[in-house]
Amino acid sequence: MSDTALQDGLAADSKGAEVRDYIRLLKPRVMSLVVFSGFAGLVLAPGDLHPVLAAVAVLCIAVGSGAAGAINMWYDRDIDAVMTRTRGRPIPRGRIAADDALAFGTVLAAGSVFLMALAVNFMAAGILAAAILFYVFVYTMWLKRSTPQNIVIGGAAGAFPPMIGWAAVTGGISVESLVLFSLIFFWTPPHFWALALYRRGDYAEAGVPMLPVVAGVRATKLQMLIYTILLLPLAVAPYWLGIAGPLYGAAAAVLGALFTLSAVAVWFDATDKSAKRMFGYSIFYLFALFGAMMLDAGAGIAG
Repeated sequence: MSDTALQDGLAADSKGAEVRDYIRLLKPRVMSLVVFSGFAGLVLAPGDLHPVLAAVAVLCIAVGSGAAGAINMWYDRDIDAVMTRTRGRPIPRGRIAADDALAFGTVLAAGSVFLMALAVNFMAAGILAAAILFYVFVYTMWLKRSTPQNIVIGGAAGAFPPMIGWAAVTGGISVESLVLFSLIFFWTPPHFWALALYRRGDYAEAGVPMLPVVAGVRATKLQMLIYTILLLPLAVAPYWLGIAGPLYGAAAAVLGALFTLSAVAVWFDATDKSAKRMFGYSIFYLFALFGAMMLDAGAGIAG
């Protein structure tokens, strides 16, 4: 993209924007995983929540996630215009003005937190606010462009949803909800580094210090393997804590072993094929993990 085209895109007036452009600002693919893990927190938490309030809580988690994504796109509009993977986003394409995207995200963020506090409880609203602020200010504005450990620390933002769901039901934080948080926190680095491996040229061109760009491919593959090994016992922890039963424990062990094997395949593969496969499997892994947890708990096997 030329400098002139980039400037034109960033100076858009949003007059030609369609509903789908605003939906894209919300990062719907990311939102789907956020909503699923948040819903899992609701299902797994001890106690009951009225179905209407549960639906409101899930809606707030979804809107809060989308709001953070929109603000992220506003701030990252310069590097999004450079990277092949992101240059089709609404702001670089000139579909939505940067200021409009910021306003859109800010209103949604404030609205989601306010509604959660008003309809559910202040603890869930507080964690939701912390997740949005962490993603915007700590990850997007600080870590992403300053350190190769950006996704390690910044991954905490995406790990909050099950804690939010748990707090929506219980009104508090517990060891169990922290374990659910940890599952996503330790899953995020190998998941995102798999993407960064086969997109490292994009990140290098945009000047983003992702681990493969700064430390090299071999060091990144080693870190991915370490994190998947750490996830093996952690993923089984919900069984030992009584959140889910033996069905989940067996599923977690198998899913974790396959995740580790995918990291081993990446280690020995001189091409990017295994990294692409691992990235795809990592998404399935987390969906399957929380899905098995909910199925097991719903079947009455736990405890």
